[in-house]
Amino acid sequence: MNSMTRGGAAALVGTLAVTGLAPLVWGSTYAVTTEFLPDDRPMFTALMRALPAGLLLLAITRKLPHGEWVWKAGALGVLNIGAFFPLLFLAAYRLPGGIAGVLGAAAPLIALGFATVALNEKVTTRKLVAGIIGMFGVALVVLRASAALDTVGVIAGLLGAASMAGGTILTKRWGRPEGVGPLALTGWQLTAGGLMLLPLALLIEGAPPALDATAIGGYLYLGLIGTAAAYAIWFRGLAKANATSVAFLGLLSPLSAAVIGWIALGQALTPLQMLGMAIALGGTLLGQTGAAPKPAPEPAKRVVEVGEVRLMAAATRTAA
Repeated sequence: MNSMTRGGAAALVGTLAVTGLAPLVWGSTYAVTTEFLPDDRPMFTALMRALPAGLLLLAITRKLPHGEWVWKAGALGVLNIGAFFPLLFLAAYRLPGGIAGVLGAAAPLIALGFATVALNEKVTTRKLVAGIIGMFGVALVVLRASAALDTVGVIAGLLGAASMAGGTILTKRWGRPEGVGPLALTGWQLTAGGLMLLPLALLIEGAPPALDATAIGGYLYLGLIGTAAAYAIWFRGLAKANATSVAFLGLLSPLSAAVIGWIALGQALTPLQMLGMAIALGGTLLGQTGAAPKPAPEPAKRVVEVGEVRLMAAATRTAA
């Protein structure tokens, strides 16, 4: 392995390590929601996670989508935020015993299917096995003997996983416009998703609840750290690594939730759960590719300019 190859591999590992911080932070959502936020307000909570953070990022970056990126940002905002958030909460409310976490762990497998169509990524046996191992490990961590199935909850959980997987793959396929960074792209999506959630929250749950200082602090944490910062890190990683490799990092979220529940909420963590964590981590690592993705091709204009320079240089050498 030459130095350039080693450098590229090290950079990829660093990118994936930083990107993994996002699902680790998302794992705190359950504890924050149950301990600090109003009960039974999933739509309002989804709205408060998305719209204020999106508007703040728009104000900071001072960039708005234009051209085809108006509808692209809207589509990504619906998949990654507007549809995913309420489906996530609906599944969590209707599926006790951690079944929602297991359904969410199906996202890497769903992403593999989407990637074959949208990105022409080959589905390998290694990644299929990794997805199955990851789901099994998560199941050991979050499932309980009292778990009960609910049709609406199961459908919501699967649709939520599909929404996140589809948004991840499309974010990778479309990339970002020139001069637009991860913060601006995150702001576009959060704002689009939040604007979708605003009328739904009012129609389904009515007027916003009264908020005390604890709830305000919880919403600030979810909006700024758990959403704006975490999603910016996630989209940055998508721009630099393979989409399916990043999707497998999502398995870290339910593991993080279990550890936070053990440390902060005093919840029991059994040897079987710890075994499940090790298995899920193994699936996450197995799902990573061994090489960085191929860089995006340079714009055609740049290629032509380089070609012209080379031709002129060759002509000069010939003349000499």
